[in-house]
This record gives sequence, C-alpha cells and structure tokens, in this order.
Amino acid sequence: MARAGRPPNPADVFQLGYNTNGLAHHRLDEALVELAALGYRGVAITPDVGALDPYRLRPGEAAGVAARARELGLALALETGARYLLDPRRKHRPSLLEDDAAERERRVDFLRRSIDLAGELGAGVVSIWSGSAPDGARGDPGSKAPAALWDRLVGGIELALEHARGRGVRLCFEPEPGMFLERPSGYLELRRRLGPRGGELGLTLDVGHLLVTGDLPVGEQIRSLAPFLGHVHLDDIRGGVHEHCMFGTGDLDLGETLRALQQAGYAGMAAVELSRDSHRGIDAAREAFGLLVKSLPHET
Repeated sequence: MARAGRPPNPADVFQLGYNTNGLAHHRLDEALVELAALGYRGVAITPDVGALDPYRLRPGEAAGVAARARELGLALALETGARYLLDPRRKHRPSLLEDDAAERERRVDFLRRSIDLAGELGAGVVSIWSGSAPDGARGDPGSKAPAALWDRLVGGIELALEHARGRGVRLCFEPEPGMFLERPSGYLELRRRLGPRGGELGLTLDVGHLLVTGDLPVGEQIRSLAPFLGHVHLDDIRGGVHEHCMFGTGDLDLGETLRALQQAGYAGMAAVELSRDSHRGIDAAREAFGLLVKSLPHET
C-alpha cells in the first residue's frame, strides 16, 4: 500500500487515519494536506457545521474534497458523530430511539444524507451508532430494554442499510459508552435481531471504549470480533472514564492493540479519534502518528 515514490512505511500495515473531529478549527482542505504530509493514509471525516454540512453543501464542495483526497493518496471514511448538527441545543439528538416518529425520521434522513455524501466522496464506510434512549435504557445483553426501543433501532437501521446498499457504501455500527448499545455484545445482538437483513452491517470498534465498558483484554476482543470489523477508532482511555486521550497517557496497551489488528488481518482504516485535542490540532496529529509508528509491529 506504499505510495509510489516513497519508501515502504510501517503505517501501511493497515490504513492509519485521523478523524477530523480532532481538527475542528482547521479548514478541511488544509487538514487533508497536513495529515498526508505527516504520513497518514486515511482521513475519517466528521461532517459538521464548518465543512461538508449535509444540509448546506455548496455546489462542488464534496467533489472538491474527493479530488483533493485522491491527489494526496488518502482513503476516506465518513463519521456521523457531529454533536449539534441536527439540533443546536441537544447533543447527538434526535436519535433513532426517540418517542416521536418524526424525530426518528430526522435521524434517518441525516443517515441517508451522510450515505449520499459518502458516495460522492468515494468513502466506502459510514460509521453510525444507536444514540441514547429517552429514558436512558440500555439494550446490551443482560439489560431489560423495552421491545419498542429495539423495534425503533432495528427499523431505522434497516432503512439506512437499504439506502447504503443502493449507493455501494458499507454501514458500520459503533457501540458507544452511555448510549443504548455501548458494548460489542450489543452490536452482535443488533445483528441477531436484524437477521439476514443485517449481514452487511459491519462493526466500528473504538479500542478505547473497551477500556470504559470493561470488555478486556483489548487484543482478545479484536481477534474475536475480526470477522465483523469494518472500521476502527484509536484512542487511549484513563481510569475507565470516557474521555479520549493521547496514547501513553491512559491504560491502553497500544502495541498489543496494533499487533492484534495485524493478526486479525484487518486491512481497513484505523483512525485516531482525539476530539478533545482540536485546540492543539496538527501537533496532536503529529504526536499520535509518531507513537503509532513506533508501536506498530514491523514484521509483516
């Protein structure tokens, strides 16, 4: 996967990427240039109010980003985690679990728009999550969630999967601490409930989240979930608190994590997600890349 004219890079074991939610104060085209110069092979774009807003796309905006990424040799993925894009007052709302059907439809519409945008960008993956239930209920195995919440989630994801199928985009589901489904077992239960209709639903695995939910060891989880992996987020977590931090400042064994991804034969994007580090932008991206390359197994 090394680019022509460049020596082999240990980061090419799989596509090391960076999520633009950690570069919230940078223009997107400039962020792409800087990340490529650092050695990243992919960018996980979080469309937000500042760039690629699905509700206010400028003519040619998506095509321009796609062309720039191709020129720089960057693979793209699309994240749907913008905090206030749908509602300026409520973080990550509305979700697929709202009591109001019209509110749920707003989230489905956003997912459709995101899938269409991914198609324009040439991004093969769109990453989504369940959102939180209005009453805070959890749906992971062992929890007693109302059937209505499962019906809403399954129904909304079925609609998104159908739309993605028609656009040649893969939908990947991320278990997110504090949301209705926060553990890998919740993702597997979702697939079970979807049945044959959910065979295309991949897993977005955030390795830091495993430290929050106690799904350990991280390497063992990666290897067991390998058949479902479609997208990966990389971050460290300290003390089980859901706050993404720089590698080496928390409890993640980065070397073991990357080794497990390699052993699992993972060939997709593994994107650094440091949404709290936008204030130091490219410096954080540079530091993360250096730590990743240093920790990657060099024997392939």
